[in-house]
Amino acid sequence: MRLALILGLGGLLLAQAGLAEELPGDPEAGRKKAGQCRTCHGLNGFAQIPIAPHIGGENPLYIVHQLTAFRDGTREHEMMSVVAKALDDQSIADLAAWFSSQSVTATLPAGATEDMAPEACVGCHGADGIALIEDAPNLAGENVVYIETQLKAFRTGKRVNDTMTGIAAELSDADMNAAADWYAAIKLDIPPVK
Repeated sequence: MRLALILGLGGLLLAQAGLAEELPGDPEAGRKKAGQCRTCHGLNGFAQIPIAPHIGGENPLYIVHQLTAFRDGTREHEMMSVVAKALDDQSIADLAAWFSSQSVTATLPAGATEDMAPEACVGCHGADGIALIEDAPNLAGENVVYIETQLKAFRTGKRVNDTMTGIAAELSDADMNAAADWYAAIKLDIPPVK
């Protein structure tokens, strides 16, 4: 029992040390690497195609976690899995630093108020679609089809997250559509890169 306790504490300390040693990203190096991202996500992180999410202004830890998941195969996508396979930890940190350095603003549509936002979503994603926690994505201005696809992936288990899997399991198709409509109607602005 004593050995198990010592091993458990040792594992906890190693895990905490790993979290503390996250690589610092270099935004300028990330800008150079972001050239490979621009076709889908834009150089500033404003998506160029409807099936790609906006990633400008995301929390850097969210970007790191998603790129790492694509690289390691715990999240799969026909394009992103291939792109991420070629990224080392420093490249991922640099890309996260670049995209997270973009300033974003979100504006609710005329007549909409924050209390009209989907109740199940606002605690993490904010009423205006700008995430309130570091490991949740911004949803402001995302395409309805993209949001609904991700919610259904969480509900079916194709995509797994400790929080979202449980929430999506409780949502009906109508709930998902209402959430997607809400966030898609928000105007997202990410200034172009000069």
